[in-house]
Amino acid sequence: METLPLTLAFIGIGLLVGLSGCGSAMGTAIGAMSTVGALKKRPEAFGSFIVLSALPGTQGLYGFAGFFILQDLISPEMTLLQGAGILGGGIALGLAGLLSGMFQGRVCASSIDSIGSGNDVFGRALILAVFPELYAIIAFASLFLIRGVL
Repeated sequence: METLPLTLAFIGIGLLVGLSGCGSAMGTAIGAMSTVGALKKRPEAFGSFIVLSALPGTQGLYGFAGFFILQDLISPEMTLLQGAGILGGGIALGLAGLLSGMFQGRVCASSIDSIGSGNDVFGRALILAVFPELYAIIAFASLFLIRGVL
């Protein structure tokens, strides 16, 4: 039995879930740190702050959902192409989730700081905060395409 395809797949799944989860953890922490400071100035805006702080948490969910998209391809009988495909998809979504989560957290933190300073920008800030997430969504969608080829 050839173990290389299975090894590649497990590495891909680990990167998929781990990196996107790290991106979410960092992004939500960045937003939460800004929230703590902004709450001193505008405690009544906590609802807006919590939405913006939680937004980068979606990248980790994409990584977790990606595992479910690929899991039934993983078996001791899988081919090298399948193992490589899962590794490639894992790297793509893992890195996209890591970087988009981190940068989305920074956009959200800036938005929280602005709202904390008294600016009425929640709606526009929310739209801008979604832009980095688009690339995690594209990487997530690519898993369906990769799965279709495998």
